[in-house]
Amino acid sequence: MLSALLKSMRPRQWTKNAFLFAALVFDGKLFHPSDLLYTLAGFGLFCIISSAVYIINDSLDYRSDRLHPVKKRRPIASGALPLPLAVLAGIVLSLGALAAAYFLRWQFALTVLAYFLLMLAYSKWLKHLPILDVLILAAGFVLRVHAGTTLIVVERFSPWLYVLMTLLALYLGFGKRRAELALLAEDATNHRKVLDGYTIPLLDQFITIVSGTTIVAYSLYTFFRPEAPGNHALMLTIPFVVYAIFRYLYLVQVKKIGGEPEEILLSDRPFQVGIILWMAAVVIIFYLL
Repeated sequence: MLSALLKSMRPRQWTKNAFLFAALVFDGKLFHPSDLLYTLAGFGLFCIISSAVYIINDSLDYRSDRLHPVKKRRPIASGALPLPLAVLAGIVLSLGALAAAYFLRWQFALTVLAYFLLMLAYSKWLKHLPILDVLILAAGFVLRVHAGTTLIVVERFSPWLYVLMTLLALYLGFGKRRAELALLAEDATNHRKVLDGYTIPLLDQFITIVSGTTIVAYSLYTFFRPEAPGNHALMLTIPFVVYAIFRYLYLVQVKKIGGEPEEILLSDRPFQVGIILWMAAVVIIFYLL
């Protein structure tokens, strides 16, 4: 049962919470011990609160998940984790994370609370509204980035990064919806009501718009970033971003995967190499040049 509970917490999706480190890295404080420890603690608490959201969401959706070709194997839907225990675990995890967040930083606690309430509203109502459902998911990523800024004293963090995170999250969200629609085909709306509001051609248009805008926005950030006027070395990282965006699109449209974006990050070796090279280039440019 403990194994089933851990699986319901979806530790593989904790990779999304790595966006809390954006403020630390892009503010030039990656190697400041106290700031790093605070960010690591915030990352851990965000993993707990996001796991509580996943458990609550699965508790609400267990009936429809039983009809899904993949989600039927989730512990709550399969019966491996009893529903009352799942609900209790969700409550305990959420209250514990919120209390610990308050003692870490009260501003961080407010951000965690905002994320928790937003995701609860998404799980109950907002995920059934086309377009708005993806916008809410994007807001969750932006809140992760903002949470990172509340844990340290920000000096050079650029607002451009909020724009980039919004666009990137929209890109991943629409790609996720496209993968779900392609997987479930005519039975899609029986598993996720919101898919009735989408078509693959429409999602392809959304993805084209958002992916192109993301590349342009990132390129502009590398040129105009306020923390390093006159130093345009970060423009050298643009090819890595372009490759990662194109690789994800290839996997969604050609390989027919992408319903769980974190699975691509954890399993696709070319995508991993692109991300690692981008991260290495960013660290070198920010801290060595």
